[in-house]
Amino acid sequence: MSFISLLKKGNKSSAIAAIGNTILAVIKGVAAAISGSGTMFATTLHSIADATNQAFVFLGSALSEKAPTKRFPTGFGRVVNLFVLIAVIVISIMSYETIIKGWELITHPKASTNIWLNIIILVIAVIVDGFVLVKAAKEIASETRSTATGMSILTSAFKNVRLAAPPTRLVFYEDIIATLGALLALISIVVAYFTGLYYLDGVGTILIGILLIGIAIKIGYENTIGLIGVAAPKVVEDRIASIILADPDVVDINKMRILQEGRRYHIESYIELKEGLSLAVADDIKYRVRDSLLTDPDVGDVTLGILETDGKTDWK
Repeated sequence: MSFISLLKKGNKSSAIAAIGNTILAVIKGVAAAISGSGTMFATTLHSIADATNQAFVFLGSALSEKAPTKRFPTGFGRVVNLFVLIAVIVISIMSYETIIKGWELITHPKASTNIWLNIIILVIAVIVDGFVLVKAAKEIASETRSTATGMSILTSAFKNVRLAAPPTRLVFYEDIIATLGALLALISIVVAYFTGLYYLDGVGTILIGILLIGIAIKIGYENTIGLIGVAAPKVVEDRIASIILADPDVVDINKMRILQEGRRYHIESYIELKEGLSLAVADDIKYRVRDSLLTDPDVGDVTLGILETDGKTDWK
């Protein structure tokens, strides 16, 4: 598969977010240089971090679609977790720089200029980040097979985000913080300007830095366990079990292990079949069940063993 073909399979949410945040970073950077606003500087760093991260994650999501090889027989699903962890390092550095800048503005407060320029740009930032957030929520709905529509898509996204692919989770979490950060920056700049409490510019900057730290910890933890190898969520396990047990010749599931790698699941299971079947017939049933499981777009590979039923129910 060519590199261009792999890029076409990359996570769409992270690609859209990378483009949107690159544009925002340029606009905010110009405004920060003109106005001297510390909060605007902090939200510029945030957009730079987001754009860099999401570009990294898009590349990682594309590479994770590379087909298994003889050397890497289970594929490259965990590559995306590695790229997300690199993104976490970038977020952590940006959060440190943001907090340092905020403390400097608290200890040496100064008035920012061009208040209306800052307000207009931050309103644009809220709109763009909000748009990307909605796109990520729709991607979560698609990946988790949610039937939510309208405003309920956001509610469904918060509920099902843990089931989404790592890149989609990163974009969703980051853009929650980006949207909140832009709103916080807008409030800080307006209040500081009209009250003369210029240290509030620094307070807003530090709060944005703290939000960045929180998201770095959250994303870092989730992708560390993903890199190690983690069991599939209960809802996915139940879905796989229902596909297996839907076959009329399968009586029970003796044992099953589902490992999540990136957005793919690797299934290993022993299934119990009806009594008295010949080996040839039992083999046909095994392959039929395997083929049914592989129709699920989230299933990467399936390894099945067959047993004659022992008359006991093992799977509950």
